[in-house]
Amino acid sequence: MGVLIVGIAGGTGSGKTTIANKLAAALPDDSVAKIEHDSYYRDRSDLTYDERCELNFDHPESLDNELLVEHLKALKQGFPALVPVYDFTKHARSSETHRIDPKPLIIIEGILVFAIPALRKLMDIKIFVDTDADIRVFRRIRRDIEHRGRTFAAVREQYYSTVRPMHLEFVEPSKRWADLIVPEGGDNTVALDLIVAKLAGVAARSKLTGTPGL
Repeated sequence: MGVLIVGIAGGTGSGKTTIANKLAAALPDDSVAKIEHDSYYRDRSDLTYDERCELNFDHPESLDNELLVEHLKALKQGFPALVPVYDFTKHARSSETHRIDPKPLIIIEGILVFAIPALRKLMDIKIFVDTDADIRVFRRIRRDIEHRGRTFAAVREQYYSTVRPMHLEFVEPSKRWADLIVPEGGDNTVALDLIVAKLAGVAARSKLTGTPGL
């Protein structure tokens, strides 16, 4: 089976996950699998919870990129991957894993996926989601409070101390590696329709020929 890897990057709250979910929903279930870069945060259970809260989670080195590269290479070769499960309320990896089987299309999304050269080399299509900073920060506040158990004060402190500086240093510059830039995230139905049409064709050809082919 040929496997084509689609990378989706962009700032926090830009709409990466929304686009990944909409693309996956628009394609046959047996043709696409999704992986979140966030699942690969390094396990720092050697630290206390308070110490883990002080870590810089927006730097490329906070993620186990070597393991993700290994998993993507395995998927490209037709082997399954056991993706880590990360608990954001505890800032720690779970003991569980999530099995991803090779599919014609693998979508990998995260703010830093284009900032890692070894990851970029494995991607066949790179999409950058470009959304205004004020929209992104409000989305992040809501997500972290409603789904990750954070307080507003904690979200604000993290945003100014690491999120914004790391965005300017790593995320925004990685836009230059994109094959396609999508403004306004999941609300851009024209861009989504075009991408779905492209990926549907790729998936169909992959099933027929066994190679992804653009």
